[in-house]
Amino acid sequence: MFSDTHFHFHHLVTDRGLNGSDILTHMAAKNCFFGMDIGTRCDDFSERQALVEKAVSEIPDPVLSQKAKDFMYYSAGIWPDIEAIKDRYNQMNILRQNIAVGKRIVAIGEGGIDHHWNPAGVDGHCEDEYDQEIFKGEKELFEMQLELSKEMDLPFIVHSRDGFEDTLECIKNIGWNKGIIHCYSYGIKEAEEFLNLGWYISFSGSVTYTKKAKLEEMHELLNLVPPEKILCETDAPYLAPVPFRGQTNSPVLVDNTYRFIAEHRGISVEELSDTVDKNIRTLFRV
Repeated sequence: MFSDTHFHFHHLVTDRGLNGSDILTHMAAKNCFFGMDIGTRCDDFSERQALVEKAVSEIPDPVLSQKAKDFMYYSAGIWPDIEAIKDRYNQMNILRQNIAVGKRIVAIGEGGIDHHWNPAGVDGHCEDEYDQEIFKGEKELFEMQLELSKEMDLPFIVHSRDGFEDTLECIKNIGWNKGIIHCYSYGIKEAEEFLNLGWYISFSGSVTYTKKAKLEEMHELLNLVPPEKILCETDAPYLAPVPFRGQTNSPVLVDNTYRFIAEHRGISVEELSDTVDKNIRTLFRV
């Protein structure tokens, strides 16, 4: 039932005792329509594909194993870490080489803008590392990937955190508006800007953390996105939905996100799932 538009398979060993094959078995048993392993490094495709194929081969039930093989797809992209930004021209060449030999790649990304400064966090971003040259390079790396997405006519998976203006500027500079604003973290005004350009908005488990004081605004945001532009995602191993907040996330938990969103949109979980499946078919042409 539940489609999962985003999970990093090579991180999925959870504190619930589930490994990769367990997760894929669970998804296949629930008739999951679509799962995507997202790229974050220019050269990670072969490694990620091998891990997925190994997990699929370890599923003992041949019917479920085939289902898992059929619903798994990939993207390839470069996340904006400091070293990737400095080495962007070389890394883009490597990314192109990886895509040329890759199979079942249906999107470019994730890539984009990240100005969330938390050196102690998983991203390790520190503001004093980012001078004007790096800021410029970050936008250039994003735009080069958008150009590649446009050239290949593939949707782009946008990572945008605390950088709305720069994200919008890069998108408008390239003029490519096919893809997902993944793990959406902005407000209503920003969502309207993205939607007006034609982007899909994808919500993760973070929407379930909404404080009571901001619940009305979240309700409005969840209802602002039209049915033909909404997606749901995992973003594993991060952002596990309530009641699993703070634990390692996996696609096994994505139904909690669906239930929260469906409740606020005043529809059934089944209707939301069918809508997301339809949008996935349209966007990724699967």
